[in-house]
Amino acid sequence: MIRVLIAEDQQIVRNGLKMIIEQDAEVIVVAEAENGKEALHLLDLHAVDIVLMDIRMPEMDGIEATQQIRKRFPQVKILILTTFNDEEYAIQALKEGANGFLLKTTDSDYLLHSMKSCLAGGISIHDQVAAKVMPKLLLEKKSKKQTTTLFPMTNREKEIVKNIGLGKTNKEIASELFLSVGTVKNHITQILTKLELRDRTQLAIFAVKNDFI
Repeated sequence: MIRVLIAEDQQIVRNGLKMIIEQDAEVIVVAEAENGKEALHLLDLHAVDIVLMDIRMPEMDGIEATQQIRKRFPQVKILILTTFNDEEYAIQALKEGANGFLLKTTDSDYLLHSMKSCLAGGISIHDQVAAKVMPKLLLEKKSKKQTTTLFPMTNREKEIVKNIGLGKTNKEIASELFLSVGTVKNHITQILTKLELRDRTQLAIFAVKNDFI
């Protein structure tokens, strides 16, 4: 069972999201929050697999809440769900550790697919947002390009970084490279340590900035 926390300041939206995602028998909403501060409190009380997080909320917005959740609950996935098609919001959220960034215009099937993809280790970005975000990241790399010379990687590790940059899940990477899912996870852990990165979202951004894809 996938346990979900919805962080959204509008009750009517929370009700709608709950109704949509609980149509899937594998999903249950275990808690609802009106802001990021309340979401953090509820994570202390409930076992949660993934948070559906709005960006603009009172007291604590979705960006700050994402940052705090990453520090305190690193195992919890975070999927941003917002009305704001803004590349700055998207880039900031991803850099803080969000596992995906979707617009509220996303249809229910794709929302559920994205939730499951994030839980499987993938990254989901709405097409309209990706069209703005990817060029921005590509421009950033010209001035902030990291070097891998200080962190040498094997060819296998480079293949994995490339696939993470393409948004593939561990299962998909394992299938493509003829490895077990456990082996892929071990490689990713080693790569994150080598590159001194926090999580696979930062690794995906690293892949884009450094020409892996």
